[in-house]
Amino acid sequence: MLHSRSSQAGKPLPMTKLIDLTRPLVAIDKDAFPPTLQPLYRIISPEVDFVGNDRGADIMCELFSCPKSDLPDGEGWAEEMVTLSSHLGTHVDAPLHYGSTCGGAPAKTVDQIPLEELFCDAVVLDMTHKKGTGDAITVDDIKRALEAVQYQIKAGDAVLIRTDHDKFSITDPVRYNYPGLIRESALYLAQCGAKVGGTDALGWDRPFPKMVAEYQKTKDKAHIWDAHFAYRDVEVYVIQQLVNLEKLPAHGFKVAFFPILLVGASAAPARVVAFV
Repeated sequence: MLHSRSSQAGKPLPMTKLIDLTRPLVAIDKDAFPPTLQPLYRIISPEVDFVGNDRGADIMCELFSCPKSDLPDGEGWAEEMVTLSSHLGTHVDAPLHYGSTCGGAPAKTVDQIPLEELFCDAVVLDMTHKKGTGDAITVDDIKRALEAVQYQIKAGDAVLIRTDHDKFSITDPVRYNYPGLIRESALYLAQCGAKVGGTDALGWDRPFPKMVAEYQKTKDKAHIWDAHFAYRDVEVYVIQQLVNLEKLPAHGFKVAFFPILLVGASAAPARVVAFV
């Protein structure tokens, strides 16, 4: 959808296109979910009890002590009862998700993040050459991607990692073998000034099976959720399960990452929109 804007002087300003970067939430039959992916079901599918207009009529008739014939076409309201994880779908991770402290201070909950820090300039880094590998996204990968689009990260930016894993079916095991950051690359983004890190993959780190295998092989604790744990030292907000990053220019646009105001929570689902 295109939206025109006018300046106070009456001169038209450039058109703004809104691009939705939010993954639609659709209830999935748990039996249809691959057995190996069952532990992730809670962050993929909401549980929704759809209360249709007929059931809504029963509720209204009880409330008003009226017959259904007094309601338009015998119908009442519709509503839904939804059960979801705070990390379901496209969501904003608050620093509390990584630990109780961040940089030596109490970690912010999602409701404590200033909205101004979640409305920022963004750059898209193309990592689609690593699609389906589960490999690490390294500092060199980031440097090459920035050079390719001739961009230098500045303070307060959002860095969006495009893997195209949102193009796989949600029940396709390949979708869960996405490339992810490691401690060094996660900290590099922060050192460059990034305040927000986003990805169209299911996770910011490498897939859990990859990290688990590395830890079991080496017993080196550095392999445990290292890209997230990196942000115990410096405050960066992580947004996962984005979509449509291929519709964005490399840079020159803003994105709003506005989470539900879930007080005291480590994360919250968000409607993420790019203003191009």
